[in-house]
Amino acid sequence: MSGRPIGEHEHAPAACLPYDPRAPEVARMVTGMIHQQLPHVLVEHVGSTAVPGCAGKGVIDLLIPYREGELEPVKETLQELGFQRQSTRNPFPEDRPMRVGSIRHEGDTFRLHVHVVPASSGEPDELRAFRDRLRADPEMMEAYVRRKRDIIESGTTDAMDYSIVKGSFVRKALDEMRR
Repeated sequence: MSGRPIGEHEHAPAACLPYDPRAPEVARMVTGMIHQQLPHVLVEHVGSTAVPGCAGKGVIDLLIPYREGELEPVKETLQELGFQRQSTRNPFPEDRPMRVGSIRHEGDTFRLHVHVVPASSGEPDELRAFRDRLRADPEMMEAYVRRKRDIIESGTTDAMDYSIVKGSFVRKALDEMRR
């Protein structure tokens, strides 16, 4: 991995960490790296670190909604930058991959997840809608953080299990938004 800007992904147990106001800056920095190689590809900051004040795992989630013919160039570019395939159980399929990595910034390591999602699927719109709802609704954000803390306090430490359990909150919020 030497010489690549993106370092090894550091696995960590599930946690609900305080919001780090440097997250948007790190997201812009990584987005810029991707845009240097693929200027036409949309890269968006999603997830808890994209919501000011929202506690979470501390992982910077980026979304790349890809169009026809873009998947392989995106995956190749992410690999060239140093991103790795998931090494956890149940990785996302390669037609909707997630790449992982880390980057050092201001003396700290920030973990990264890049979700490469078909633009024609509904998933990009759902990720944006949930992020935007949390940004616009402080009560919803507080409820989401409470739910995440409850999951951790119940003893769930596996990151995959944590994501599955908190997914019910996200699905319920999205269902309410559709009504």
